[in-house]
Amino acid sequence: MARQISMATRQELIAAVGSRYRASSRSERRQILAEFVAVTGYHRKHAIRVLAREPKPGPQAHSCHRLYDEAVRQALIVLWEASDRICGKRLKAALPLLIGAMEQHGHLALDAAVKQQLLGISAATIDRLLSATREQASGGRKRRSGVGSAIRRSVPIRTFADWKDPPPGYFEADMVEHCGGSKQDGNFVHSLVLTDIATGWTECVALLVRDQTLIVQGFAKVRSDLPFSMLGLDTDNDSAFMNETVLGYCQTHGLELTRSRAYKKNDQAWVEQKNGAIVRRLVGYGRLSGLPAVRALAQLYAVSRLYINFFQPSFKLKSKTRDGARVTKRYHAPMTPCERLLSLPSVDEATKAQLRSQLAQLDPVRLLHDIRAAQHELAAFAAQGSAPDAVTRPELATFLAGLSSAWKDGEVRPTHRKNATAPHGWRTREDPFEHSWPTVQQWLEAEPGVSAKELMERLAAMFPDLYTGKAQLRTWQRRVKAWRAERAKALIFGQLSCTGAAHEVTGEAAAAG
Repeated sequence: MARQISMATRQELIAAVGSRYRASSRSERRQILAEFVAVTGYHRKHAIRVLAREPKPGPQAHSCHRLYDEAVRQALIVLWEASDRICGKRLKAALPLLIGAMEQHGHLALDAAVKQQLLGISAATIDRLLSATREQASGGRKRRSGVGSAIRRSVPIRTFADWKDPPPGYFEADMVEHCGGSKQDGNFVHSLVLTDIATGWTECVALLVRDQTLIVQGFAKVRSDLPFSMLGLDTDNDSAFMNETVLGYCQTHGLELTRSRAYKKNDQAWVEQKNGAIVRRLVGYGRLSGLPAVRALAQLYAVSRLYINFFQPSFKLKSKTRDGARVTKRYHAPMTPCERLLSLPSVDEATKAQLRSQLAQLDPVRLLHDIRAAQHELAAFAAQGSAPDAVTRPELATFLAGLSSAWKDGEVRPTHRKNATAPHGWRTREDPFEHSWPTVQQWLEAEPGVSAKELMERLAAMFPDLYTGKAQLRTWQRRVKAWRAERAKALIFGQLSCTGAAHEVTGEAAAAG
């Protein structure tokens, strides 16, 4: 029975019986103690100590002392406004300087205790004291997370390792900006890029602006162009994708919508790789804006999608192992997206027959010819912001004949050619051999086999103030080598007289020096 008494009941019993136990006689205490032990189950010696113990006074109720009172808060508000409403951590660091400057100019007169508390205040306390002030200053309400955050939380996350081996139809989507480097304004063209995980099939859509309605239209266009069904979309956390329009489109058409982790670009490794290998390789990094540029970019993508998906093999990751800091990657044999579709047993025979028929009709050289023409137009938009002048396109036979020697001209993609610069034919510093060259030229005419080093020693002996250190020896050797090359050309071809050769060498060496 004694063990069924709770601890709270025992404490109440101790308080009630203890006062009577301490005020009773010896014989009465014996009887009280026996009854108490029987009820509580305590040991007799422990019961004696408990009942004989005087109760300690409990904690006294005291008024809550606020370390930072209203005076400190009001002074803090003034200092916060004087600092242009900076955050608590920055305000904490600025308080000593700010208080001193305001007191020096007579803008503030703080009590010594208030000033001491302000100098010792923490950044967290500053934020706590100013929370209500900030809320009212920002319009009387706290910042709301918005609808996009709720949609983002409702879309499941899919990482790079979660893909395993999906069937064709699951695409990663991303946006590429054609802003030309600096975003002076938002009026520039975007590219919507979608890459299939299983096959690497890539589709690009030109968008006039970054708009969720245009993105949904881009999804619809890609679905109509694909030779297989789209099953799912994986995007980043951009608000252009995380919105009700895109979410509703995916739900309506039965597409599985997932997203990557924030600031984890490797979760979208497939489409990120295509952003550089396809979009930047085709379009470059110039600025494109306006509807004509969108039409030109769309024309380029209409041709390049066939060239890339049917004639451009790509690697696909097979395995990745890590041994400490060393990562070893294994790849499947390079295949085109079309070949991967034809090799998959999950693709139906009707789709495969359609792909084979389309592949048989495509001419890769003609497609490349059309790509170069579209790139030429885009290069004009990027360079001058307008459509190019009428340019005669070379015939297909001429283009084919030029493929064997196109490498001699350097960069063949118009979107990647650098602007022509004027040849650098002027000197950037004074010629150190301007006054001594006529003398040295006479030495060379008299002794053609003399070495440049020997000539430098003669110059050092003749002009010790100019050539004692022989620091210009390498420049001198290049000058003599150029003279001998021109002299040899004159002797072999008879194109230059001795005087003319010397004059040409002097001019060219001066420009090269």
